[in-house]
Amino acid sequence: MRILLTTTSFQDTPGPHHDALAASGFEIVRARGPLTEQQMLDLLKGEGFDGFLNGDDAITARVIDAALPRLKVISKYGIGLDSIDVKYATAKRIPVLFTPGVNHTTVAEHTFGLMIALAKHFWPHLRSTKQGQWKRITGNELFGKTIAVLGVGRIGKEVIKRAAAFEMKCLGYDIRWDEEFARQYGVVRCATVEEALRQADIISLHMNLDASTRGLINKERIAMMKKGAMLINTARGGLVVEADVAEACRSGHLLGYAADVLEKEPQPPDHPFRDIDNIIITPHVGSRTFESVERQAMRATMNIVNYLKGSKDYIQANSF
Repeated sequence: MRILLTTTSFQDTPGPHHDALAASGFEIVRARGPLTEQQMLDLLKGEGFDGFLNGDDAITARVIDAALPRLKVISKYGIGLDSIDVKYATAKRIPVLFTPGVNHTTVAEHTFGLMIALAKHFWPHLRSTKQGQWKRITGNELFGKTIAVLGVGRIGKEVIKRAAAFEMKCLGYDIRWDEEFARQYGVVRCATVEEALRQADIISLHMNLDASTRGLINKERIAMMKKGAMLINTARGGLVVEADVAEACRSGHLLGYAADVLEKEPQPPDHPFRDIDNIIITPHVGSRTFESVERQAMRATMNIVNYLKGSKDYIQANSF
């Protein structure tokens, strides 16, 4: 068996996942993702692969076709499947495996780190003190603020738990709703995204990216938000229209935007966020902790190893 391993945090972080993959006896070919469609196609010239152990590489219909007939399985390191053409993989009867339930704690912690950094103006403060200056900007407390969590899944729930500890008022929006959890943590359910946006001091995005959510936060919806609202995104960059967010931060309509994700990663040199002080971007490291990488990498490794060796111990995102 021949496996293409592309996820960098898997490769860069020590842990038992390396031993588990080596013990499989499979041939492992390593590349540094996230890879574009063309980079994937270039790698597929020649022998090909029985499986992908991938991060956010572009696994398109063209890539899947180029990988066939040898390709047997796609094992996503993570839970977001928007970089994979799951519909096409399903049509070709290629299982897409993933790792739910492994990174919700660390992403929720990163969400609050970004929230605090934005509220207390960490970026301009850090930059000025490193330059030997002593410029002070008045910040904001999180205590007592209203937070709207858009997407109340595993990560959204962990954010709400932490918001409750800050004594924040919690609003939630999701197509699926856990009434017992909402009652336990005092979460008010909003019927629409717009209802949540109008009431919130802080909006935190935890939704999947698909055709229905792409560009969800745009000029029209930003106009509905309170002046001085904060927007946090540790989900997917494509959930926001970045040019519209940049304009709202420049104008002061938004207090700021803090995100761990961009629509295109890494960012191009002319990205509109680069010169705006009230926008904080981290390089998609919300789930990149020693603890989380080990959990995520072990699950992704065992998914692909077990599938290719005939065991049923794997978690599949698609069905056919």
